[in-house]
Amino acid sequence: MREAEHEVDDEIPPFAPEYRGLPFAGEAAGALLDSGGRIIGWTRAAEELLSLSADRACGRHIGELLKDPDTRRVPPSDRWPEAWSGVAVALTGTGGEVRVDFQVLPLTDDGACAGASRYFVLAAPEGTAARWRQDQAFTTELFLQDRLGLAVFDLDLRLVRTNTHLLPYTGLAPDLRGRRLMDFLYAEDAAAVERLLREVLRTGLPLVRAEETVRTLEEPGGGAVMAISAFRLQAPDGQVFGVTALFTDVTELRRTSERLSVLHRVTAAVGGSLSVVGTAEDLAAALVPAVGDHSVVEIAEEVFTGEEPTPAPDGSMPLRRTAAAGHRTAEAPLDHVVLARPDAPAKPADPLTSMTVALRARGSVLGRVTVHRDAGKPAYEAADLHLLHEIAGHAALALDNARRYTREHRASVGLQRSLLPPSEAENVAVTTAGVYLPADTGTGVGGDWFDVIPLSSARVALVAGDVVGHGLAATAMMGRLRTAVRTLADLDLEPDELLVHLDDLVSQLGVETDGSEESDDVTGDPTGPARPRTDPIGATCLYAIYDPVSRRFAMASAGHPPPAVAAPDGTVAFVPVNPGPPLGVSGLPFEIAEVDVEPGSILALYTDGLIESREHDVDEGMADLARRLAAPGVFDTPLRRLGREIVAGRPVDHLTDDITLLLARTRAVPSYDHVVWPVAADPAAVAEVRGAAARQLDDWGLAELAFTTELVLSELVTNAIRYAGGPVEVRLIRAGRLVCEVSDPSATQPRMRRALLTDEGGRGLYLVAQLTTRWGCRYTRHGKTIWAEQEMPDEVDAAR
Repeated sequence: MREAEHEVDDEIPPFAPEYRGLPFAGEAAGALLDSGGRIIGWTRAAEELLSLSADRACGRHIGELLKDPDTRRVPPSDRWPEAWSGVAVALTGTGGEVRVDFQVLPLTDDGACAGASRYFVLAAPEGTAARWRQDQAFTTELFLQDRLGLAVFDLDLRLVRTNTHLLPYTGLAPDLRGRRLMDFLYAEDAAAVERLLREVLRTGLPLVRAEETVRTLEEPGGGAVMAISAFRLQAPDGQVFGVTALFTDVTELRRTSERLSVLHRVTAAVGGSLSVVGTAEDLAAALVPAVGDHSVVEIAEEVFTGEEPTPAPDGSMPLRRTAAAGHRTAEAPLDHVVLARPDAPAKPADPLTSMTVALRARGSVLGRVTVHRDAGKPAYEAADLHLLHEIAGHAALALDNARRYTREHRASVGLQRSLLPPSEAENVAVTTAGVYLPADTGTGVGGDWFDVIPLSSARVALVAGDVVGHGLAATAMMGRLRTAVRTLADLDLEPDELLVHLDDLVSQLGVETDGSEESDDVTGDPTGPARPRTDPIGATCLYAIYDPVSRRFAMASAGHPPPAVAAPDGTVAFVPVNPGPPLGVSGLPFEIAEVDVEPGSILALYTDGLIESREHDVDEGMADLARRLAAPGVFDTPLRRLGREIVAGRPVDHLTDDITLLLARTRAVPSYDHVVWPVAADPAAVAEVRGAAARQLDDWGLAELAFTTELVLSELVTNAIRYAGGPVEVRLIRAGRLVCEVSDPSATQPRMRRALLTDEGGRGLYLVAQLTTRWGCRYTRHGKTIWAEQEMPDEVDAAR
């Protein structure tokens, strides 16, 4: 401030070195007036505001600078000697105008009380003054807030000023000025907050909502989570003199966020398993330590079998302790069954804080989950119980999905097992063992199959098939094809002819599917969109017949890989069968391939899943199979174990196709157990056949079957000579049963009928059927063969 020359400078107190001034002192214009209103001092800010130098202003009456006459009289008689303020329009030195807020401060001499001897006037543009008032009101109101902690720290991080809600704790001193945070907070908590504040002082960068847990010395407890924001305080000249921090209690917000995080983690953890036990274990593990120090999951007994639990009239049901987690896990054994109400609180062995919630899904109670906190831990709150209810709801849905899957899986596996033959079988022709490994490990079912079908005359049919696709649809299609193959095999068809009929069947199924492109909506909504049928209709099949009498292995293939034959001398070869097209593709004929097989050889029928994968092609897979069949000790290994060893090592979780392997160790009917006689086309030859048969049965020790055998052969040979002519051939086979065969060149199917009392003939086949265990007829390349079987006496079987 500049004064007139006749005024002395020491009348205005000088600034002290430590004085930092008011926040607006650098912007406010100031003027010093005498008692009459004459300007005797003028600041540089006043020069800038009114564009009027001190030389031109000093000595003038202040009223000359005001536009409104009502504001020119200084001082107003009704306000003297108090300060007053107002708004006025000031005239600038350039002829302009500026609207200003002003304040007049009366100044008195020491000891003078009668009136003011001078006046100090502060003025600022109206907008600037309004901003100052807003800043002052904001600061005042900010320190009056009771939901926001506000603190001003000096450079040493001592509290200069706080509001009434610095921290949400009791026991704090009402006045914290001059104190450090470590005076009332845990040392580590105070140090963490001070590190943040010092960084703000050092860099000048504001801190925004950094979260720290703080505990007071008076009330430590679990602490409060505070969101801390801070900014550095600077004077107009840039000098740093402190830092202001805002503390917001976000404890409940943090707990809510943590609960949501726990809910999401647990939901994700229990949704990845379709196993009842696995889901319970995932749930128990996810609850510790997020919700408690110890958790127990108990499941209703019916859930493990896929059934829906039904509580007793009092609400109780058998609960199996399925999973537990935490340091108290070993105190109660798993699989312990108790009769309890799932919604009743558990009773821990010692005083623990605990919560128990029933596992409910789709209106059914599946079990219960219990969590415990150790003694000394905070008690559970209502929000914790609500969280456990939410977790239990999600877990119960996952558990119910596992229960439903268990039920469907049991049904699927039961269906698959009912459609496949026993894994091991034995008859007079072969000993077999099968291995099945589905690619769809989720359902455990697929479309591959194998079969062992006993045929007439001690022969056996070996079948391997592969239906396109996986799952229940492929299984259902496999069941239809396996039934069809067994039905056609009962007709004793040659392999190529059987595949022709099977191919026709698959083609018909394809036509049925094409003609019914849409099926009913599975939801039961008649207005809903129809869904296309997706049943697989493509398949491959290998049908082979092994004859232990001739030791011939005959087969035909419909797009199926060739079987392998491992001879007793260690050599392995694949049968050179010409694979026809897959079933249902073209309707082309199939070719028969035949090979002679040594007794004791191992026949291997398989599907392409065994020899083909992402890692190697078909040739490499076949070579690997040959190496395994030629390995030392193969013929000393039980077939079932050999099959598992061949399949072992395949990546079960990454199979691209089902794997099926059927191993058969061949047997042979010794030459002394079968005999063949050619018969002339002369009725007189019938007696010779009967005599030869009686003598052969006597040699075999089957004399008691002679009468029946002679009668059967007499009828069959007589019919062959009468209706087919020659040549006729008779064969007897002793292999588990006594088989009588009569072959002739006719392709006419014999037909059994019931003769009338007046008929002289027509009773031959009827007698054969009544006297034998079973009989039938099969077509051959040169005609047909009629056969009949008889059971042998037990003592003869035991002797053999």
